[in-house]
Amino acid sequence: MRHALQWLRQLSLPEWRAHPWRHAVALLAVALGVALAFSVHLINGSALSEFSSAVRAANGEPDLTLRCAVREGCEDSLLDTVAAADGVALATPMVEVDTYALPDSRAAKPAQAAPSAGPGAAPGPGRVALQVLGVDALQIAAVAPALLPRPADGQPRTAFLDPDRLFLNIAAQQRLGVQPGDALRLQRGLDTFTLQVAGSVAAGGGPLAVIDIAGAQQHFGQLGRLSRIDLRLAAGTSAAQWLQRTPLPPGLKAAAADDAAQKVSSLSRAYRVNLTVLALVALFVGGFLVFSVLALSVAQRTPVFALLGVLGLGATERRRLVLLECLVVGVAGSLAGLLLGTGMAQLALRWLAGDLGGGYFPGVAPALVFSWPAAAAFGALGVGAALAGGWVPARQAAALAPAQALKGLGGTAGPAPSRWRPVLLLAAGGLLALLPPIGGLPLAAYASVAALLLGGIACVPLAVDALLALLHPRRSPLLLLAVERARHESAAATVAVAGVVASLSLAVALTVMVSSFRQGVSQWLDSVLPADLYARTATSSAAADQAFLPPDFVQAAAAVPGVARVQGLRVRSISLAADQPAVSLIARPLDQPARQLPMVEPPRPPVAGEIGAYVSEAMVTLYGAQPGSLLQLPLGPGAGTPVRVLGVWRDYARQFGAVALDQADYRRITGDTRVNDLALWLAPEAAVDTVQAALRQLAPDPALIEFAVPAQIRAMSLAIFDRSFAVTRYLQALAIGIGLFGIAASFSAQVLARRREFGLLAHLGFTRRQIIGVVAGEGAAWTAGGALVGLGLGLLVSVVLVQVVNPQSFHWTMDMVLPGGRLAALCAAVMVAGSLTAAVSARAAASGDAVLAVKEDW
Repeated sequence: MRHALQWLRQLSLPEWRAHPWRHAVALLAVALGVALAFSVHLINGSALSEFSSAVRAANGEPDLTLRCAVREGCEDSLLDTVAAADGVALATPMVEVDTYALPDSRAAKPAQAAPSAGPGAAPGPGRVALQVLGVDALQIAAVAPALLPRPADGQPRTAFLDPDRLFLNIAAQQRLGVQPGDALRLQRGLDTFTLQVAGSVAAGGGPLAVIDIAGAQQHFGQLGRLSRIDLRLAAGTSAAQWLQRTPLPPGLKAAAADDAAQKVSSLSRAYRVNLTVLALVALFVGGFLVFSVLALSVAQRTPVFALLGVLGLGATERRRLVLLECLVVGVAGSLAGLLLGTGMAQLALRWLAGDLGGGYFPGVAPALVFSWPAAAAFGALGVGAALAGGWVPARQAAALAPAQALKGLGGTAGPAPSRWRPVLLLAAGGLLALLPPIGGLPLAAYASVAALLLGGIACVPLAVDALLALLHPRRSPLLLLAVERARHESAAATVAVAGVVASLSLAVALTVMVSSFRQGVSQWLDSVLPADLYARTATSSAAADQAFLPPDFVQAAAAVPGVARVQGLRVRSISLAADQPAVSLIARPLDQPARQLPMVEPPRPPVAGEIGAYVSEAMVTLYGAQPGSLLQLPLGPGAGTPVRVLGVWRDYARQFGAVALDQADYRRITGDTRVNDLALWLAPEAAVDTVQAALRQLAPDPALIEFAVPAQIRAMSLAIFDRSFAVTRYLQALAIGIGLFGIAASFSAQVLARRREFGLLAHLGFTRRQIIGVVAGEGAAWTAGGALVGLGLGLLVSVVLVQVVNPQSFHWTMDMVLPGGRLAALCAAVMVAGSLTAAVSARAAASGDAVLAVKEDW
């Protein structure tokens, strides 16, 4: 190792000092790749850790949790049945509610029976989503100590038994700006009721409130109902043993204490993995930049390597020296990337609260959780990318013929390109794309993309040969020389154009993917937003059971002047599998489903005597809900309600499935007449602002209703989409920039190796402009071949991304969209830049003294 460092200091540092920017660019490329991937990992890991901690605090540590099978809850008489079961030491009931809270601007007063806020009630600074847990404060410490209410100074010590007092965690106090003794308004329907903040709880996570279970049942319409029962079993009794010998009462199902955290982890896993893979693209193109820089460095030091070779430095030592340089670049770049990634993650957690546009961790503001194993893994990836990028230059240095290189005869021609290697790689890529997901992730599809990229790069010499075979410039000696030279050096085209193929193909694939997704979302929004005005009070399906539009409001809205027609929509969450996140149930009028839903294919006709349902694409993937199959929905009494799947529709808003039922069927099954979203069609002469103002007057508290027109929803949705995919634009620019730099470095290396050839051409009468033209012609031929391969390869990769990765990751499909103008501009820019780069690289060699250039050959 000591000798290797001495070689590095004596042979490499002088060249690095002479051209510090080249190695700095390579180091920066590695650092950016590591930083982007590591920051994505830290952000998502920190958010998931915070969310899991909050869930564990809220769920506590019971031996077993029994949850009600339906969201409406189950009869609280089941508590006595469970508590009396053999082996149960303690049974603690709980009510879980999601709603919205507003600080009461009126002066705090002693809590009383919950009155409704009148029309003149001040709206406050804004609503905050709040999870409310009704607990038995006398028993909760045994299973969930973090939920134990702690009365504040000045509050009665038994305040936790008062149904009109609640206790907030630190997140709720900060978001709402309230303190113990302040009044707080909570929403139910379009009304609010006032409670008093009496203290705090230690639970972390998003805004959370704890109230006596009787108060939760009274205020939120849950009288006589529970959400779950936490059990502490007798000593020596395990949860599995108890479940095996104890039949559960109807309406209850067993669930792990960390079930919610595991579901969110599974739900966000595909998003996190896709972001990480996308970030690693920067490392992939960074490896090509290291390759270009080291190839140029080796070419510049060819005389030095040749002289040392004559003096006894063997091929193995030359290869080790170049790899040692790669190792230095990789280690330095990885360390810088880890530091930069940590800083990026810290800033993102402060500004984006760990969400990254996915919406999986609402209300979570996590602190940075640094992971040393992850740092080691991503650092190793950076070092590996640098070593992989320098492998070919290292082999070139090892394969150098010292005697010939000293005479300037170190040509770049290599062995004939393999015709079977690219075919095998491309075939492997196609076969891998046909494989199903592994563990719910498109791992085979990622391998397919890698095989396609490597196969496309291996196709470059063949593509250049095919392109040059079409050119026969007999009348122009300069063009003939350029074409013949390019044909002779076609094997070296892989070195010069590999970066272009990789970067252009990735840029094309990302462009097609984003364009297809954006066009699909745009068309989907046009299909699902047919009305002129939309009103809602719940901004999430979790709060839809408490923040709803009552039937009398819907009827009054239909009578507002200027309103031609109204249509209500009920959205709620249902659980179909214990190991899957909740599914959205949508109840709406569906007399013409082919027109009212964005169907993938024409739906089946209804079956007499059966209830028909229409499922999203995710339901087919996750639950096998093919058209014609029966689906059991946890609605109504007993074991549930069977429905016949009549069709499949596209839904880009709900990744883990949605079921649409006709509103009349839903109300007949459940008796639920609540509405969450209201669509309004206006008369031709009606003004949207006038109708909106009239509708606000119908609500007891106008601040609880949100309005939007389709243009606003569409613009907001597409703006969120563009922000979510902003990282892809950065990667496109980075890939193209690295590809063009690779062209410059590769052609500079080619020109350095051919300096005596240029001297000979000058002796034969070629002018400086003609020599530059020959090199530019070679560059145009090579870059054109690379652009064609990159375009074709990018289209192949985009097919895998759109048709395989996207459905396997997010369970929805979309149509391919090819933005011809943007793709043509990308290819043209690369070709022009490649030709100009080759010409600029030839200027230095062509401007030298012709006599000095060939002197070493005498």
